Amino acid sequence: MTAETLVQSRTHTFGRASGLRQLATPAAIAVVLAALYTWVGTLELDSIEQRSLNQEVILTKAVEHLEMTLVATALVVVISIPLGIVASRAKNRLITPVILAVANVGQAIPCIGLLVLCTFLLGVGFQTALVGLVAYAVLPVLRNTMVGVQQVDPALVEAARGMGMTRRQVLFRVELKLATPAILAGLRTALILTVGVATLGAFVAAGGFGELIINGLKLNRMPVTIVGAVLTASIAFLIDWLGGLVENLLKPRGM
Repeated sequence: MTAETLVQSRTHTFGRASGLRQLATPAAIAVVLAALYTWVGTLELDSIEQRSLNQEVILTKAVEHLEMTLVATALVVVISIPLGIVASRAKNRLITPVILAVANVGQAIPCIGLLVLCTFLLGVGFQTALVGLVAYAVLPVLRNTMVGVQQVDPALVEAARGMGMTRRQVLFRVELKLATPAILAGLRTALILTVGVATLGAFVAAGGFGELIINGLKLNRMPVTIVGAVLTASIAFLIDWLGGLVENLLKPRGM
């Protein structure tokens, strides 16, 4: 066997193993959900549990939970990446601590406390939950954007400017492109945080799987609580898996 053939064989084997690892997470989620469905099917549910554990309610709560997560994440991207770029510039070193301090507020204040404060200003509902989720998830994306842009080799930036690129072209074609892995890692973290914290949206009448968890606890219906918790965890693992795939696809070649 030639060296080239050996390398190709090892590459093929590695690629196949990597593909199997990528399928492990969705396969595990499918097994857990199947086991949950089977378990619930063996229970004799009372009228209260039947009103919570049916297809219509679960689909509705899933849509509400995903809607909160995705809208909040979109807002985080719109807010955090531009602020991260601003904070990464040496000329803005005086306002960088202010930006980071404001971003840290969401992490410093317990999310449930922040939601309670927001209810006094906005009342209850979807918009109040969004404020809490965005405040809680801004920091990872902002900090990773700032660090990712700052870690770009200055020589590459100078070379791009020497080729006649404008500041905007350097930012989008060089700095942000090379900072993509760091930004995506921060976004992935923010998504996981948002999925978990979205359960607290139930306290401000925003819906989601948090309602199943809270109602199950209040009414002492453990099957309802367990279903809400397992479905929330499944969404978190699924989003983390999808985030990993996107991260690998968008990572610049050679990194």
